[in-house]
Parts: sequence; C-alpha cells; structure tokens
Amino acid sequence: MGAIFGGGGGGGGSSSGTQVTISREAPAVESRKLALYDQAATLAKTPVNIPAFQVAGPSGLEQTGFTQAATTGVGAPTTTAGIGSVLSSLQGPNIQQFLNPYQQYVTNEIARQGQMAQNQLAAQAVGAGAFGGGREGIQQAELQRATQANIGQSLASGFGQAAGLATQQQGIQQQAGQLLGALGGQQQAMQQGDIQSLLQAGGIQRQLGQQALEASRQTQLARSYEPYQRLEFLKGIMTNLPTTQSAVTATTAPGTNPLAQAAGAGIGAYAAYNMTRR
Repeated sequence: MGAIFGGGGGGGGSSSGTQVTISREAPAVESRKLALYDQAATLAKTPVNIPAFQVAGPSGLEQTGFTQAATTGVGAPTTTAGIGSVLSSLQGPNIQQFLNPYQQYVTNEIARQGQMAQNQLAAQAVGAGAFGGGREGIQQAELQRATQANIGQSLASGFGQAAGLATQQQGIQQQAGQLLGALGGQQQAMQQGDIQSLLQAGGIQRQLGQQALEASRQTQLARSYEPYQRLEFLKGIMTNLPTTQSAVTATTAPGTNPLAQAAGAGIGAYAAYNMTRR
C-alpha cells in the first residue's frame, strides 16, 4: 500500500515527496513457505517411477489341466475294445472252440465196444452152429445200429454242450462289449471332470497371484508418491498457521524548487540593501 503527500516551499514554490508502504508476512513464515516451494519445485523435476502392470500367468494346476485337455480320446481304447467285442459276438457263437477235445476218444471207445459185442455175437453164433444165418445177421445189424446210435448220441451231447457254452460266451461277450463302451464314455467324462476341477482350482491360484502382483504395484506406487504426500501435509499445516504481517515503509525526500531558491535569494539581497541605506 502506498500514499503520496505534497508540501509547499518559500517564495510560492512547491515540493513533492513519495512514501510507499509494503505489507508482507512475517519473515519467518515467509521463509518457511519459500523453502516448501523450493522443495516442491525440486521434487517436481524428479520423474516418478511408475511400476508396470503385470499379469499372472497360468498356475501349475491350470497348466496340468491344459496338458490333460490336449490328450484327447482317453476312453477311445476301451470303447474300441467294446465295439470289437460286440461285433465279434454278432458273427455267431464259435462252437468249435468249446467242443470236447477228447470226443474222438469217446467215439473210438464206443466203436471198439460195439466191435467187441459183434465179435462176441459171432462167437456165440459159431458155438450154436448158426454162424452166417439170418438170425445172426439181424443181431449183427441191430448191434451195429446201436453202436452208431451211441456214437451219434455222444457226438450230439458233446455238440450240444459246446453250443450251449458258445451261446453263453456270446452273451457274455455282448455284455462285456456294452460295458466296455460305457466305461470308455465314463473315462472320457471323468477326464473332463478332472480338467474342470484343475482349471477351477488353478484359476483361484492365478487370481491370488494376480492380487499379489497388484498389491506389489500399489505398494511401489505408494512409496513413489510418499514424498508428495509429505509436502501436501506440510502445505496443510502452512495454510492453517496464523498469518502475521509486517510493514516496510520507504520515503523519498521532497526535491528543491530552483525558482523558489532564486526568489528567496533576491528578497534577501533587497533587504540587505535597505539596511545599508539607513
């Protein structure tokens, strides 16, 4: 704040003077504020280290799930075996594999016993003097027929047993094929369930890893901006301090008027002249 004051001089002359008053804060307060400003200016020139964003990669469980997902057709071998079993059963029962391997011995034994019976019948006919007669012929034919019937019955019995076993095997084979097909599908479904479980658990692990990366980044950011927060804190304190002012007054002395000096000198000379005449 400033004010200008004017004053008069002798002999009708004029003079002027200037007084300037400057209002400022107390020197101690002003000094601290300027120091705070210098700190802020220096800090503003220093680049802030901004940490880069990071993305958590697949977790170990997720990677295991990815590997298993890449392995397709887990139940295919089991299903293929089941299909083969069913197709094989549709070709009809394999009776040959169930035939009694000793059947020929049984047949030979029946034929041998039949031959023995014929020999005995012939011997009896010779002893009775009827060898080669009609009665012997009938008996021989009947004995041969009975032998062949026994052989046929034995073969039929063996074949029936083999056929029954083959049919039973065919049914078991069909059931086994169907069961294998179902097991193959279950294997595939179980693998899919395992993959889903691995991916879900692995996703939780990856989320935790991402949260750790974010927490680390936020911590680095907080440390980088910590000096700015301290300056802001000091600024708040400075703003709330009571304000005191001091006044500095500068005064400029009024200048001398040359005309007034000349007039004053003339008056003085005239007065001196008059005194000498008296």
